[in-house]
Amino acid sequence: MEPLRPSDHFDADAIRAESDDASAIRIVQPRLRAGGYLRFAWRQLTSMRTALVLLLLLTVAAIPGSLVPQRSADPNGVVQYRRNNPDLFPILDGLQLFDTYTSVWFSAIYLLLFVSLIGCIIPRTLHHARALRAEPPKTPARLQRLVGYQTADAPGTVDEALDAARAELRRLRYRVARYGDSLSAERGYLRETGNLVFHASLVGILATVGFAGGFGYNGQKVIVEGDAFINQLGTYDSFNPGRLFNEARLDPFAVALEEFVPEYAVDRETGMPQALDYTAYVSVTEDGTTRREQIKVNEPIAIAGTTAYLLGNGFAPTLTVRDPDGKVVFQQPTAYLPQDSNLTSLGVIKIPDGLAEQVGMISFFYPSALPLASGALTSIFPEPDQPVLTLNAFTGDLGLDAGVPRNAYALNTDGLTQITGGDTGVESLVLGLGQSADLPNGLGSVEFTSLQRFVSLEFHHDPTQEGVLIFAILLLAGLIVSLWVPRRRLWVVATGSGSGVRLQYAGLARGDDPALESAVAAFAKAHGERLAPATPPGAVAEKRV
Repeated sequence: MEPLRPSDHFDADAIRAESDDASAIRIVQPRLRAGGYLRFAWRQLTSMRTALVLLLLLTVAAIPGSLVPQRSADPNGVVQYRRNNPDLFPILDGLQLFDTYTSVWFSAIYLLLFVSLIGCIIPRTLHHARALRAEPPKTPARLQRLVGYQTADAPGTVDEALDAARAELRRLRYRVARYGDSLSAERGYLRETGNLVFHASLVGILATVGFAGGFGYNGQKVIVEGDAFINQLGTYDSFNPGRLFNEARLDPFAVALEEFVPEYAVDRETGMPQALDYTAYVSVTEDGTTRREQIKVNEPIAIAGTTAYLLGNGFAPTLTVRDPDGKVVFQQPTAYLPQDSNLTSLGVIKIPDGLAEQVGMISFFYPSALPLASGALTSIFPEPDQPVLTLNAFTGDLGLDAGVPRNAYALNTDGLTQITGGDTGVESLVLGLGQSADLPNGLGSVEFTSLQRFVSLEFHHDPTQEGVLIFAILLLAGLIVSLWVPRRRLWVVATGSGSGVRLQYAGLARGDDPALESAVAAFAKAHGERLAPATPPGAVAEKRV
C-alpha cells in the first residue's frame, strides 16, 4: 500500500479485490454514470472561470457587428455591401454576419453566459445568506501564526477587557461573538454583497437587452420640405421591429419638416466644398400640442419615448408630367439619392397610368451644373446655384401591376424600350428649373416645376435604456464595493495575569489586505485607551507577524 494512503481508505478493498499483489495496488476512480456526467457539466458551466471565458467570447463575437452593416440598423448599407462585394456577400450572409446580434452562434454564447451567471449567483447568494446569519468563527488556538499578532498588559479583569474590546469592535462595525475568554470579530461581508450585486447586475443587463430589446424597433423615413410623417407602421419607408414588437405599441406623434438648412465652406487647400453643419427645422405634434425642434447630425430629439436621428439629406425636384391634352398625370416631389459630395443625385420616376404607355425615367440632378468639354454635366457645389435635370426615358411594362413590391429608387430596364439618350438617336432631356420638354412619340410633356430638399430620419425606440442604466449604476457600485471593502477577522484573547490581564491580538484577511497589520495595531491601541488607567508605556510585550 502507498505510504501516504491509509490502509482503511474507502477504495482499498476494491483494489485488493483486483489483485493480491500489494505492489500492484492502484487508485480506482469512481465511475460516472449519466447523472454524474450531467452534474459535472453543470458545475463546469456554472463556474466563474467559464463565465469569464463566455464573457470574453461574447465580446469577440460582437466584433463582426461593427465591421459589416447590420440589417436591423442599416438595411441600405447591407444592400450596398452586396452590390460592392457580390462574391463575398453570400459567404458572410451564410455565416449570419449581417445579423450578428440575432445569429445562432451569438445567441448560443449569450444564453450560455446567462445560464452560467445565474448558476454562479444563486449558490453564492444562498451561501452568503447563511454566512450573514452565522456567528463569527471560533478563536484559533495559536494566534501567533496570524497577521499582526501582538500582546499587551492591561489593568482590570478579563470581563472588563473583553467588554471594552466588544464596544470598540462594535464601533468599528464588526460582528462580535464571545468564546470563553476571547472575542471573535468579523467584518467585510459587504464585499461579497457587492460582488453578488455586480454579477446580478450583469445578468440584469443581459436580461434587459435580451427581453426588453425585443419590444424595440428602428424605422427610416424620407420627409420632403412641407410634408409630414405620422408614426404609423404603413408610413415608414423601411421598418425593423424587435421579436416582441406589437404595432399597438407605436406612440402617436407626427413630425413635419419645415426647412432644412445646410452650411458649407470651401477648403482653401483643395478648393472643395466642405459641410460644416446640417439643421432640420421640424414641428412635432404630440399629445395634442405642437412644438418646434431642431435636429442635427449629432443632436437627436426625443419624441414620446422614441429618438429621432438625422441620417441624410438631398434634393427632391418636383416633376410635372402631362398627357398630350395637357392633363396632369404625375406631379410630386421625388427624393434623389446623392452620388457625390457635390450632391450630384440620381432619381427614378415611374408613371404607370395616364399616358399611352407606361413610362419610366432615370434622372440625374446637378445643383450647380457646369458643362464639361465632353458635353457631359457635373456639379461644382452642393448648393442649387444652377439646378439642372437630365432624363432618360423608357417605355414598357414597369412591373408595378404584379402586386410585388418594387424598389422606388431603382428602375429595372430589362424588357423596357429606351426612347431618349443612349443609342436611341434622341438627346437626353435637359431641364432647368421652370423649363419643360416634350416626350418622344407624342406621349406628352415633362416640366421641372420646383425644387425642395428632403431629410432622411431614423426613429429608434429602445425600451432597454432605463433598465440598462439602472443595472449599470448597480454594477458599478457593486464593483467599487467589492474592490474597496476588505474582508477581515480580528481576535482578542484576555488571560488573567496577577492584578491585570494579558491581551493578545491578531487578524486574518480573506484575500489580499495589505492594511490588515496596521488595522490590528490601531485596534489594539484604541482598546488600550478604553481601559482605565491607560496602559503604561512599554506594556507591549511581544509583536509578531
